[in-house]
Amino acid sequence: MLTFGMTDGGGGFDPLVLLLLALVVEAYVGEAKTFFKAVPHPVRVIGTLIGFFDRKLNRESRSPADRAVRGALVVVFVAGLAFAVGWAVAWLSLNHPWGWIIEFLGLIALLAGRGLYDYVRAVATALKRGVEPGRDAVRQIVGRDPANLDGPGVARAALESLAENFSDGVVAPVFWYVLFGFP
Repeated sequence: MLTFGMTDGGGGFDPLVLLLLALVVEAYVGEAKTFFKAVPHPVRVIGTLIGFFDRKLNRESRSPADRAVRGALVVVFVAGLAFAVGWAVAWLSLNHPWGWIIEFLGLIALLAGRGLYDYVRAVATALKRGVEPGRDAVRQIVGRDPANLDGPGVARAALESLAENFSDGVVAPVFWYVLFGFP
């Protein structure tokens, strides 16, 4: 991990132990919905920030070259801000005796394994009642219209969505955390 050299040995958890604990807690408890009622989710914050810059800097009256330069500056700014916040949280986690709690909550927030399980389980439960309830349930997690799907088609669509979102919601956060640390 690139967090080497950031600690003075003053505290914090080993990052891989923290990751394992976060995976277990997230699998048992699920998303941190209550936490994000008080604190906005990082994806929402970044989306709001990008929307703000889009309204201010991406006006039709500007030339395409000007808009491209402004867009590149926004990318650099948002990526730099995300890096700075992540580095600060990682430093705090490694150097403050209780800083690991922030990193732990952040990890739980970035993982989505339990939520995926709950959605796919809801589709399976609905399919036991019939194809139409299964279609209604799978409609919440797929991008296509499930109106013409039969029972096995609904199950395949749910599993396809699970596989795609497992990559984004579990594998990618774990991979990048192991490689670079938080975020």
